[in-house]
Amino acid sequence: MKVLKNYLYNAGYQILALIVPLITAPYISRVLHPAGVGYNAYTNSIIQYFVLMADLGIAMYGQREIAYVREDPKKMSQTFWEIQCLKFFTTTFVYFLFVIFLHVYDRYTVFLWIQSINLIAAALDVSWLYQGVEDFKRTVLRNTLVRLLTLVLIFVLVKKASDVGFYIFIIAFSNLFGNLTLWPHLRKMLVPVKVSSLHIWRHLLPTLGLFVPQIATSVYLQLNKTMLGVMMGTKYSGFYQNSDTLVKMVLSLATALGTVMLPHMSAAFAKGNKEKMHQLLYKSFDMLSILAFAMTFGVAAVSTNLAPFFYGKSFWPVGPAMMIESIVIILIAWSNTIGQQYLVPTNQIKKYTTSVILGACFNFITNFIFIDLWGLKGAMWATVASEVVVTSYQLWAVRKQVHFTEMFRNTFKYLIAGVVMFIPVYLMNIKLHTSVLTLGLEVIVGIIIYVAMILILKPTSLKMVFQMLQYKKD
Repeated sequence: MKVLKNYLYNAGYQILALIVPLITAPYISRVLHPAGVGYNAYTNSIIQYFVLMADLGIAMYGQREIAYVREDPKKMSQTFWEIQCLKFFTTTFVYFLFVIFLHVYDRYTVFLWIQSINLIAAALDVSWLYQGVEDFKRTVLRNTLVRLLTLVLIFVLVKKASDVGFYIFIIAFSNLFGNLTLWPHLRKMLVPVKVSSLHIWRHLLPTLGLFVPQIATSVYLQLNKTMLGVMMGTKYSGFYQNSDTLVKMVLSLATALGTVMLPHMSAAFAKGNKEKMHQLLYKSFDMLSILAFAMTFGVAAVSTNLAPFFYGKSFWPVGPAMMIESIVIILIAWSNTIGQQYLVPTNQIKKYTTSVILGACFNFITNFIFIDLWGLKGAMWATVASEVVVTSYQLWAVRKQVHFTEMFRNTFKYLIAGVVMFIPVYLMNIKLHTSVLTLGLEVIVGIIIYVAMILILKPTSLKMVFQMLQYKKD
């Protein structure tokens, strides 16, 4: 049950990465207003393209490579330093490109310089090493302290609408400091290696193989905000980010399993245990599905009044946007399972790359059309449609390798449970006066109804859930 423990740790880590903006969002939205929130969202979307180029696919590649050699300290140490040195080189080169970019693009220059701290933070991010050896507890505990410090700094330093720069600095610096805290423990994990023995550039081509899908994936994370900022104004980038923050916070509970399973699946693949891999895939897909359907219908049900209550009345467009975006929770959960938990560990990078490139191209094209027609809602529908393309292609790509009847055995039951839960919770959300108590009541009612429906419908996953609970009890 090591996977379960690591899932719980990583779920905590993913939530922690979003918990500060989630807690501070109501305060920040009211202090900085839609314009200030939009400045941060828009400039951050730009810097993330440079962060992506600096990473070069190293995070996912490094995690996988460490998982392959983690039982040999010498090989693991050499692999780590080779990959990390490559990352230092790529980040230095990309920072040079960023400086050139600022000489060409002369808008929001001060904000972009502050955002560039995220580039330095990316160079020092070694969390992939800890994930490769399945040590998720350390990253959670270390970053908890950093996130709490960030929380305090935001409330102390950000007081008025003109403090956008302070806010951007605090968020970027927290990423940098959080990554630095992971370095001291490396002395206990790694053994000395000779500099002359390092072959840094042998990792370049393999990382490029994973760099392409990461570029495409960034479309869903950043391009929508950038295009909304260009086509409609930066405040719409802020609306999109606020919707995305809440939806992705919920989604992180599901996708955290992907990060945990990648090294586990990679280790099984390295040993040639295909039967174990398929069984892990089916179980993971089923567990993600039962969570994803509950989250999708739950978020959709409360989104209408949650967004303006949480962020302030001026952010009312976030509510309808969240309802649309909630659909991607199911789609990303499925594509995360097939792509990151199966295709990447089994070195089927071409299929994984093709899926996200198709989705990215589709997203880019539909964004132009849908944003022009429906604005913010159009960007959301473009995202949903693109995720459909990604997931559909991945399912087609593995059709001869896995049994769909095993993977989708319980899906219809989860759909029924989600719909039955959605109706009463949605009616409560639009009929009751919105407050912390009523929102809490809606969540509790939703959980009770969904769990009750699962017990009535009796999907086969119940046996696995009971086994986990029994393990925890023992």
